[in-house]
Amino acid sequence: MINSLWISKTGMQAQQTQLDVISNNLANVSTNGFKRANAVFKDLMYQNLRQVGANSSEQSELPTGLQLGLGVRTVATSRSFTQGSLQQSGNNLDLAINGSGFLQVTMPDGTTGYTRDGSLQLDAQGRMVTSSGYPLTAGITVPAEAQNITVSADGVVTAKMPGQATPQQVGNIELANFINPAGLEPRGQNLFSESLASGNPITGAPGTAGMGTVMQGFVETSNVNVVQELVTMIQTQRAYEMNSKAITTSDQMLQRLSQL
Repeated sequence: MINSLWISKTGMQAQQTQLDVISNNLANVSTNGFKRANAVFKDLMYQNLRQVGANSSEQSELPTGLQLGLGVRTVATSRSFTQGSLQQSGNNLDLAINGSGFLQVTMPDGTTGYTRDGSLQLDAQGRMVTSSGYPLTAGITVPAEAQNITVSADGVVTAKMPGQATPQQVGNIELANFINPAGLEPRGQNLFSESLASGNPITGAPGTAGMGTVMQGFVETSNVNVVQELVTMIQTQRAYEMNSKAITTSDQMLQRLSQL
């Protein structure tokens, strides 16, 4: 009877974790480039009270065993890197990746961060930076007198200069990809960092080596499906209630036992 209390407690903890993940997904439903997460669970070890296949007599074996589970635990939060919808913004500095790959930015500590959020801006030096002020690792600087900025599908950045008929090339955007994007470590601010699980980055120009292409004037929205998250939330609530009910039932049975 005590086992049922502990098992139900682990179930309630697991569903609370699931609800936390769902809440974060819904909170970021309007975050550019956000990738939804999902909690992953595994059952705990079992009490093996009767070994399957053990001899029940000299000439027969047990066809089934007797194992009692001890509950559930959360082992990971898997992140889905399916592409979100591409929404036209009309801003020349907004870039969306149509396909696989990440924009590379230089972090304050000198390391490289990776993002799908292409809502870029220009800082005081004319560098192309993220909304948090982190510059692209390509170090693209747009001259102050530039009248128009164009980014091609393969990442070539050109600027129209006064008095020149031919646009001037100011840089090239390189994308990075990973063998296991789900292994990237989220750092907040729409950024990810490399980890042992993700593998080393594979860099290349957009449209080559399996990289996606760059679409100027578009942003990638979150890949969170609100209807799916609400359905999962209801399932989580019901599972939490059932585990809570199991604890109440176990407590009532223990009370009945103490009255005998």
